[in-house]
Amino acid sequence: MQNNKSDLLTVLKSCRQSFIVIGIFSCCINILMLVPSIYMLQVYDRVISSNSYSTLLMLTIIMVILLLGMGLLDWLRNLILIKISLKLGVILNDKTFNITFKNQLLNNKSQSNAKPMHDINGIRQFLTSNGMIAFFDAPWVPIYLSVMFLIHPVFGWIGFFASVIMIIFAFLNQYCTKELNSKANENNLFAVSYTTSSLRNAEVIEAMGMLTNIRKKWTLYSNKALLFQNKNSNRSTFFITLSKTTRFLLQSIILGAGALLVINQELTPGLMIGGSLLLGRALAPIDSLIGSWKQFINTRAQFERLKKILLETSDEIEKIALPKPLGKINVESLIVTPLGSQVPIIKGISFIVNPGEAIGIMGPSGAGKSTLARALLGIWPASNGKVRLDSADIFLMPQSEKNKYIGYLPQDVELFEGSIGDNISRFNTVDPVSLHKAAKIAGIHEIILRYPDGYDTSIGIGGNTLSGGQKQRIGLARAIYGDPKFIILDEPNSNLDESGELSLQKTLKYLKEQKSTVIIISHRKNIFQYVDKLLVLANGVITLGGGRDQVIAKLYPPPVKN
Repeated sequence: MQNNKSDLLTVLKSCRQSFIVIGIFSCCINILMLVPSIYMLQVYDRVISSNSYSTLLMLTIIMVILLLGMGLLDWLRNLILIKISLKLGVILNDKTFNITFKNQLLNNKSQSNAKPMHDINGIRQFLTSNGMIAFFDAPWVPIYLSVMFLIHPVFGWIGFFASVIMIIFAFLNQYCTKELNSKANENNLFAVSYTTSSLRNAEVIEAMGMLTNIRKKWTLYSNKALLFQNKNSNRSTFFITLSKTTRFLLQSIILGAGALLVINQELTPGLMIGGSLLLGRALAPIDSLIGSWKQFINTRAQFERLKKILLETSDEIEKIALPKPLGKINVESLIVTPLGSQVPIIKGISFIVNPGEAIGIMGPSGAGKSTLARALLGIWPASNGKVRLDSADIFLMPQSEKNKYIGYLPQDVELFEGSIGDNISRFNTVDPVSLHKAAKIAGIHEIILRYPDGYDTSIGIGGNTLSGGQKQRIGLARAIYGDPKFIILDEPNSNLDESGELSLQKTLKYLKEQKSTVIIISHRKNIFQYVDKLLVLANGVITLGGGRDQVIAKLYPPPVKN
């Protein structure tokens, strides 16, 4: 049964008692914030009029104890909010990471979409911010205003008028800066994405002297973002300054009004000072809310996005482990459409690969070969049809099953921060026997041993210390690590030299001997000498298929002799 409540709401609901405690602490803190006003009132009306040192001493001791208690409660309140923020991260970080990763798989590989990770971090930061504290303090504004009315109606109305003015300024600030802030963020995102894309192609840019033109295009996005940010900051600064000036002005006016009431003997000097302090205290949460209003708006949007995506994404149900597959692949009327597109790339293809068979898939660029590979691996879901590994839907297979039974060498090999051994073993607990076996089969074992630290050699981010051929061989070793039963090799010889080609041929012979099911995607027909069948893909459909020799003969007929 699908849970109809988002995990985010569930976690926050589990923290309900903590929020109640924070509310109680906030109640005590806001009551204790009246202490300075009461102390000032007593000093003016009792101590000064009586010249009593003992009264002043006792009032001061009581005031110090109460304010220290207030400080302790405020510290504890912040600690609890930090604990809630930590709990939110501990419980949801893994799932948020998985969602981010899944979104990246279903979207364009070249574009990073880490919004769920940013959203949860934004929510956690807001939980420990002054804006969150202001929300707990804001309900006490009417209480402070009520006390001001009790002191004198004039004080109450001045406080009420000041609060209304401050709230109006906050809404005007939000209304006048919302669109500018959105445009600034949009152009800044374009600038960052463009920079990231350029950095990935830095060598090409430098080699062909494209830096000036690339920089001009980046500057266009950057300047637009700066323009909108400047307009947004100007408007926001105007309202913040206006709000601050109004607050100081009204605090001075209330002192003048109090002095007039004292002259008319309607108020004591102590009540005059106390009323001024109460106005400052009543406006403080509103002032804090105005300062953190943008953060609150952003956090609310982050909360709604994260709540929705967590509700839509169900946890992978733990399934009963399947027996080790034989490696039969059954593609049934497969249609694959990229996320966000209405046009399918793979258009209703069907074929069967029996256990231990090796087939080749060839075709021109844009034929859909890489898309088919993603669908065969269960990375992209089928719009219609199925890909089955021994009758099991490969898209629904748990990661633990894929880790043991599936190998993949992508066209663009990506290695990860860590050692060579970590990368080959897929960051599992390293089995030295399987590790060395895979490296030897891929023809990279001797090369690895030449490094000072051997298999423990750190390759850095992306494996930039390695050549393209070395990365491809390590990727091949990773694909065959643990003797998987189903392996896809996408352009496996694109970066290999003659020695690498020979190693690849040995690897293909080994896989055939092991009865592994192998699919090879390539433009080079010489790699297909080790396959049993050959499929030709064009415009998302199979245009030719059958035994290797028959297909090759049709594609490359011998010249007609005169």
